[in-house]
Amino acid sequence: MNIQKIHLRAPAKINLHLEVLGKRMDGYHELAMVMQSINLFDYLDIRLNNSDEINLSSNAKDLDVSNENLIIKAAYLLKKKFNDRVLGADIYLEKNIPIGAGLAGGSSNAAATLVGLNELWDLRLKSCDLHGLGAMIGSDVPFCINGGTQYCFGRGEILEEFKLNSNYGLLLIKNPDTSLSTAEIYKKYSSLFNLSDVSLKNEINVKRNELRNIGFEKANFINKGINIRNDLQIIAKKESPSVKKGLGLLSDLEHRLCYSMSGSGPSCYAIFENINIAKKCYQDNIAKLNKENFDVWCCNFLDHGVLVD
Repeated sequence: MNIQKIHLRAPAKINLHLEVLGKRMDGYHELAMVMQSINLFDYLDIRLNNSDEINLSSNAKDLDVSNENLIIKAAYLLKKKFNDRVLGADIYLEKNIPIGAGLAGGSSNAAATLVGLNELWDLRLKSCDLHGLGAMIGSDVPFCINGGTQYCFGRGEILEEFKLNSNYGLLLIKNPDTSLSTAEIYKKYSSLFNLSDVSLKNEINVKRNELRNIGFEKANFINKGINIRNDLQIIAKKESPSVKKGLGLLSDLEHRLCYSMSGSGPSCYAIFENINIAKKCYQDNIAKLNKENFDVWCCNFLDHGVLVD
């Protein structure tokens, strides 16, 4: 008997490395990244309906639930692939990942929609099929499907999964009044550095191998063998005073191993040796960070992406 409803967890991600290699012929940027899933979740409840329509609602009053939402786009992309069938769903999104934060909340929601509807509608698509559809929706969607820790190349859709054998914890902060446009941040970065088109495959492979050889697979944060890199941070700090302030506050935290901005911002984070140290830092500093107008989360690394409960 076919199931009638499904509940999914869609985790946020942070960037442990974000390097812009140049512009691509398709208008995107060639990237070399390390992405890491964290246990800050949005939740999706999806129910079958017989209307052949997709209906989206949410607890987030400022969320656009029109056809521009990535959840709706993901659902209709699946429907189009199986347009000879009547496929409908009512989707409720419990939003916890802040919007426009550089944490891939929208992409993770789209990934959960693909995973959930594939099961609910009994489409029997393979993981590689879902990744291909996800890449049509957004560059981070393929990563969000499986999550964990992965090298992400191309515009973010070329994935190489690996394991971080760690219990790292982190403090994540974001000014609730600040959001940044990913497209604008990349545009201003390109303009500042006068980026040229990247077309030589050998040059790209050299950069990818350099990232592979830094030592992420050995989780070498503790002895400072790894320096977190985010090329977009220089632009975000100019565009958003909260990014500059947030990074300054994180740099002063006791026992932090490293700190950085995630994605195109404005969320920032500091990594700690384990979750217990991160929790202690959270308790000691939440009042101060709240007073500086930052929301704060204490999280740990995950070895997975979207989960069906």
